[in-house]
Amino acid sequence: MELRILQQNEDKTDHLFESADCQALLHIYEDYYPKTGFNLPWVAYLVVRENQVVGSCSFIGQPKDGKVEIAYWTFKGFEGQGVASFACKELIKIAQNADPKVILTAKTAPEHNASTKILANNKFIFKGIVQDEEIGDAWLWVLEN
Repeated sequence: MELRILQQNEDKTDHLFESADCQALLHIYEDYYPKTGFNLPWVAYLVVRENQVVGSCSFIGQPKDGKVEIAYWTFKGFEGQGVASFACKELIKIAQNADPKVILTAKTAPEHNASTKILANNKFIFKGIVQDEEIGDAWLWVLEN
């Protein structure tokens, strides 16, 4: 697997983006990049395996107050194959190479699930319940330094 930067204004007709999940992702970022900016390396990435997009991951904007949130998404049909674990590890590497002092955070649904296991396996620590505009009550995770 490898990461590829999700560029601004990707060609939606490219065969790489033919899945419904890819089209949904492109639609999200049409609105998202203009709001948050396209500031490398604090952008979205495609998770590509054998020339097929199997998921995505991103930084939620650029660091603010020394912190940046990460997120990842495994596309339908590829769950349980290590896509999100790979994405999480890669985002950690990117962030630490760009700014070793930045604090990585993540939010999950308030329940034990695959995502909470991935975060715990990557040394994220549960810090409490916070509000998230999409999730509502969410669990906040912070990478242990």
